[in-house]
Amino acid sequence: MVAVQPQHLDLLVSVSTPTVSPDGSTIVTATSRPSFTTDSYVGQLWQIPVDGSSPPRRFTRGVRDAAPQYSPDGTLIAFLRPDDRGRPQLALLDARGGEPLIITNRHLGVSSFTWTPDSSRIVFTSATARPGRYGTVEGVSAGAEDPRVVTTNQTISNGVGWSYDRLSALYVVTVPPVDSEPFLTPVGRVAAQQAQDSALDTDESRANDGVAGDRLEYPTCHVLSDPAYSASQPVVSPDGRHVYFTSAQHDRRDDDLITGIYRVELHAGVEVKDKKEWDVTPPQAQCVLGGAEAKVSFSSAAFGAQGDTLFALGHDLGPTGRDFVARNVGVYAVPTASLPALTAELLTDLEHVDYAPTGALVPHGSGVLAIARVRGAGELHLIEPAEDNHSTATVTPVVTGQRVVTGVAAADKTVAMAYTDPVTPGEIAVVVDGGEFTVLTDFAAALRDKTQVVEQVEITASAPDGYPVHGWLYKPSTPGPHPVLLNIHGGPFADYQWAYFDEAQVYAQAGYAVVQANPRGSAGYGQAHGRVIKGAMGTVDKDDVLALLDAVTASDPDLDGDRVGVLGGSYGGYLTAWIIAHDHRFSGAIVERGFLDPLTFAGPSDIGWFFAQEYTGVEVDQVLAQSPMAVVDQVRTPTCVMHSELDLRCPLEQAQRYALALRHGGVESQFVVFPGENHELSRSGTPWHRRQRFDAILGWWDKYLPVT
Repeated sequence: MVAVQPQHLDLLVSVSTPTVSPDGSTIVTATSRPSFTTDSYVGQLWQIPVDGSSPPRRFTRGVRDAAPQYSPDGTLIAFLRPDDRGRPQLALLDARGGEPLIITNRHLGVSSFTWTPDSSRIVFTSATARPGRYGTVEGVSAGAEDPRVVTTNQTISNGVGWSYDRLSALYVVTVPPVDSEPFLTPVGRVAAQQAQDSALDTDESRANDGVAGDRLEYPTCHVLSDPAYSASQPVVSPDGRHVYFTSAQHDRRDDDLITGIYRVELHAGVEVKDKKEWDVTPPQAQCVLGGAEAKVSFSSAAFGAQGDTLFALGHDLGPTGRDFVARNVGVYAVPTASLPALTAELLTDLEHVDYAPTGALVPHGSGVLAIARVRGAGELHLIEPAEDNHSTATVTPVVTGQRVVTGVAAADKTVAMAYTDPVTPGEIAVVVDGGEFTVLTDFAAALRDKTQVVEQVEITASAPDGYPVHGWLYKPSTPGPHPVLLNIHGGPFADYQWAYFDEAQVYAQAGYAVVQANPRGSAGYGQAHGRVIKGAMGTVDKDDVLALLDAVTASDPDLDGDRVGVLGGSYGGYLTAWIIAHDHRFSGAIVERGFLDPLTFAGPSDIGWFFAQEYTGVEVDQVLAQSPMAVVDQVRTPTCVMHSELDLRCPLEQAQRYALALRHGGVESQFVVFPGENHELSRSGTPWHRRQRFDAILGWWDKYLPVT
């Protein structure tokens, strides 16, 4: 058995949110793992008996099948499968097995979907290109399209590029029989005839398409929402009349972050042909919860089991609608009879518990299941409204402990969950009485059989002002003393967790002790913990991570406190750059995809129009007092600056100017740039680039902080 190394990335199998058959007997999930062979991610659907009567079995053999959902009647499973251009399309599979049937041919793919209660239709979201964009004009490449005229703040998105002209809209498609002939793409004479008929656009010409007996093209889709507004997270009302979804359609939507719950009538969809959504007038959506004047921004609508209550996630964005800094997400409820409503009843402790939108609300019993971020754990909670006006809502922890629940589904009496913990990237389990659960899969078997996993040890310390600091230590199994890496997470309102973390494992197995802190500014410890660095970045957060480093190196003789390095990405890159300008103890540093100059962040960053001003303020002197670029001349530590070429979250120019300033200041440095990657390189970049990233990081430490 060998240590976890970069070449073992293809052993890391993650799992999707599961889906449960209506009778509660069977679970289906999708797996995903990096593949060096294809330099992409591969995965299939797996079928898992709840009673354990037989082992999990691979249910499909696609390259990258994802997001399975049982139909309400249990006869079908819908999921997403990439087409020959890599665009996710809706696929249908007989729940008993068989060959899937692809039922959409969306130009920009399908992003999410939900079933109607009668299993006859599927509502889905799909990006809709404005006319003339993204290949909608045959023979006109992206570089030859007409110039853009931009008049909005929200224009680009990391991992997408220009996004304001391809927002997601709602569509509905009727489910065809899955045992009939597949849909055929016309070629030759029939394709030419269809093009001619399309130009004539008459009922008679459409009726005479093709050859008798053939099923040409794909089922017709009907658009349900205006493509000018982004629509997401659709759910159909229990009576099948309306589709509820998350959107922002108020006048000030381009100047704030507020979203509300909207609805449209399901039967009011307008028939469209692909690429022509902008030629029709879809039904007008009605805001039923929240909106521009609400004090809470709502998302993730879900109906209770009885259909008389609408649940949603919500968080306060302050009077400007942009104050997103460390805002906990709460669970809200409103009687459906009271809709439309400006607000709803808060059921959870908004100050101390964060139900971050990492998964949908799942109806169960008289309430909903939701995932809470709590001190590095992802707990599963059952939230139930009060039974009368004289009592309070009940929040019952269902699954707690040293793990992170990543997805949940429920049907009949079965509650299934996806989770990760320090020794597995992802497994499926079924919850049993008393907060216990039974693990039904072992996708980490190959990882466990071929590599060693370093223990994740919980540690605490006190900051200089006495504030408690929580974190973890990964220590190599070989004799010490070991050189130490201080690893800093992104966000800032994010957290290190009780989860399998490939980076810490790789560094520890290379011979480094790894220290990871959740300093003030992190998520999972309450709003006050997160908001204290608003307008004060690089203050107590810096003190906290250094205090944890000092405490653990002083107390553990296996750690060499005189040989330390520091690294981090995004906000972690920010804090790394800030620390090495003020503390010169480190043998080396790696500043990755960093937020390095708040003054120039607006414009090139997809979140630049609001992020920097909310975290660092707007007064120039105040901003400069928190800017790593303003103190780069104080850096003495050998520094590797690492970035992705297509990063639109922390744009490449931040790293380019920082790296240039280091060189001009005489600092030993190098600039590593990954082509074709965006801000998510370390998590979802191409497998070979992820492997090469690890090689570059370990190569840097081998030079400036070698393991002896």
